[in-house]
Amino acid sequence: MAFEKILVLDDELIIRKSLQEILRRKRYSVAVAATIKAAEKYLDKDPFDLVFMDLRLPDGDGTTLLNKISKKPDAPLIVMMTGYATIESAVDCMRAGAFEYLIKPFSSNQIEIIIHKAENYTHLVNVNRFYSQSDSLETGLVGKGKATRQLRNLIQKVAPTQATVLIHGESGTGKEVIAGEIHKASARSGAPFIKVNCAAISETLIESEFFGHEKGAFTGAVDRRRGRFELAHGGTILLDEVSEISPNLQAKLLRVLQEREFERVGGNQTIKVDTRVLATTNRDLAKCVQKGEFREDLYYRLNVFPLYSTPLREKKEDILTLADHFNDSLQRKHGVKIEGFSPAAKSCLLAHNWPGNIRELQNTVERAVILTESGNYIQHSSLGLLHLDGFEPHVEESASEPYLSHTWGDLFQGEDGDKPDPESLIPIDELEKRYILHALEATGGNRSLAARHLKVTSRTLRNKLKQYQESQIL
Repeated sequence: MAFEKILVLDDELIIRKSLQEILRRKRYSVAVAATIKAAEKYLDKDPFDLVFMDLRLPDGDGTTLLNKISKKPDAPLIVMMTGYATIESAVDCMRAGAFEYLIKPFSSNQIEIIIHKAENYTHLVNVNRFYSQSDSLETGLVGKGKATRQLRNLIQKVAPTQATVLIHGESGTGKEVIAGEIHKASARSGAPFIKVNCAAISETLIESEFFGHEKGAFTGAVDRRRGRFELAHGGTILLDEVSEISPNLQAKLLRVLQEREFERVGGNQTIKVDTRVLATTNRDLAKCVQKGEFREDLYYRLNVFPLYSTPLREKKEDILTLADHFNDSLQRKHGVKIEGFSPAAKSCLLAHNWPGNIRELQNTVERAVILTESGNYIQHSSLGLLHLDGFEPHVEESASEPYLSHTWGDLFQGEDGDKPDPESLIPIDELEKRYILHALEATGGNRSLAARHLKVTSRTLRNKLKQYQESQIL
């Protein structure tokens, strides 16, 4: 993250001129002062990124100003300079908050090294400050089903490139997770991954969130602030729900994608960034373009490499894998030990249609983990789910009882577990009926799921139940 304004405070003219020339060659805006009083006027008026300050000045000691500046929340970095270096003064300066201690005379190469080090440090501080105010990154992509495997393959292909990626899909399908996987598999993985939720920020503030603002740019802008694009310099920025930004901001975003440059709100300094852009949307952007709600040129800039985040109902083979994953992580979060999901709880998870997708599944599992006593299995009643048939299953469960535990052989056995007398064997039709009713009970009345476990078609099961009703067996 490049600095913009640097202040040089030294009573020696040759030092001021020398530093000014070195810094202006690097295209920094430079202010010079010979006294503490003059320097304070600059600091009160404008925000500076870096200050080169002499230790001995005509109107006081530089450490006095150092102590005053370093206590401010958005203080510039301070490089103390002296021609009379001692270990004691160096220690005092560093304890007071100095970033570096520079001994005169110095070379232009030393100055360049200090500035490079200071810029990297400032960028790291700003990124860490952003992360401390944000949620941690989502967990990785979980699942082994066909759709998930295909998605992983596409991520591996696009991640090493610099291509802009548009991830579309329903809410709660894990679009942010996909973006995180792209960043982690890219050459930028060691650089910041910055997210901005375009739908959660008001229209009046989102431009400042994107590009930052200068001090006094609007009411409440008491300090200069760097935006998310600057924080993501060298790394990746995720524009979550990009379809929600206003037409005016769409034009400015298009410029960033094309030119990789922008100005802060209230500023005229052009800032160049090297940032890879990923975007997500739960809307059909092509239709938004047709309706005039989204710029066509911006759509094509974003949609260089489209990825689709499949809804959970279309990849049911991943449901139990995801549920186990959330169970493991949420146990650690809440400090409990859960054995897993009971058979009927698994049936409930598989039978549910998951309109809220993976986010709904995670919330459901968290609720169940909280309700379940340590050492037990999660029961279906703790999930709070309704089956597709529209009612809550009423199943007496045991943590140790497997799903459909009664086999055909079990149903032949007597109450004491011994083989019954052959003359007491029940008719095969009665045995079939008992097995069907057991399957329906275990699945909470879900006929589709019961048919799948019985290895018959839903139509066959429906005909059997109709037969039982007509003969008044049920």
